[in-house]
Amino acid sequence: MLTHLFLSMTSEYSWLNVFRYVTFRGVLAVLTALGLGVVVFPYAIRKLRQYSIGEVTRDDDVPMHSDKGGTPTMGGVIIIFSVCIAVLLWADLNTRFVWIALLGLLGFGLIGFVDDWVKLKSVVNGTRRGLSVRVKLLMQIVVAAAVALAFYMSATSPIETAYIIPIFKDISLDFGIWFIPLTMLVIVATSNATNLTDGLDGLAILPIVLVAGGLGIFSYATGHSVFSEYLAIPFIEGASELAIFCASIVGGGLAFLVFNCHPAQVFMGDVGALALGTAIAIVAVAVRQELILFVMGGLFVLEALSVITQVISYKLFGRRIWLMSPLHHHLELKQWPETRITVRLWIVSFVLVLAGLATLKIR
Repeated sequence: MLTHLFLSMTSEYSWLNVFRYVTFRGVLAVLTALGLGVVVFPYAIRKLRQYSIGEVTRDDDVPMHSDKGGTPTMGGVIIIFSVCIAVLLWADLNTRFVWIALLGLLGFGLIGFVDDWVKLKSVVNGTRRGLSVRVKLLMQIVVAAAVALAFYMSATSPIETAYIIPIFKDISLDFGIWFIPLTMLVIVATSNATNLTDGLDGLAILPIVLVAGGLGIFSYATGHSVFSEYLAIPFIEGASELAIFCASIVGGGLAFLVFNCHPAQVFMGDVGALALGTAIAIVAVAVRQELILFVMGGLFVLEALSVITQVISYKLFGRRIWLMSPLHHHLELKQWPETRITVRLWIVSFVLVLAGLATLKIR
């Protein structure tokens, strides 16, 4: 909104042309989301404690986390709020990608909110049970389908629905209508993998920030005709505005980390994990870099694979591969301190994001 206001005044104040630059508005988006989060989170945490909206743990579930009981949860609502305000203020709202991204963020955020709320209202045997797996998955499929259809129906060129193979600049796969189910798969898988990773103080949020930052660079380059030609990546008009969306996630995520670092004062809950996982997936789809998301978000992939392999092994052979899944719980039972696990997995995520960015020039 402010972007449109300031640009409408450039004839009188030429210095306002600075708001035409995505990089400048990206910095403002980071600072806006960060500032909002830092200001609002303390108030939100007090209110969450006041209304007893906190985590419930069981010793037979994750024994090491018994001391986390009562920690305020659903902090993801504040992240989403900060991101949306920053995007609405500094993004070009005439760009379809911005609205598609917000649709996915809010849609999956709503699913996570309902799931968290049901958990809070349904205490059974000392734990909180949310939506059933089938209901939750169905809701995710519906929102993911809406996002995929929005991409498919609004595409202005074939490259917007083709799958790009990293490193090889001249290889892309056109799946036609199959773009829709494949996009749904990317969104649902990423959101749930991110949710699985959110199990230790600060563990999920910094990788989300790193991946969002990396995809923000891809977005800016993809929407810039000169840079996209130089880097041999597809040019998609309007994609650069997603850099504002990514910058807002970086700011909101850093604000949350201030209060989520060990020992956590607040958890994001499903409302945050599902929404933010969906957000980075949507950006990857928009800039045609789903395979790069697989690399940059490798930590989320590892966490999800640890759960999948655990289930398959137990179902087929009656034995567990891991002491406990996801991976971070296995490391806890190996007697690794929580902060050591978190920082080392952060480093893994940082390296993977760098590896993803390296493909921009290796073509």
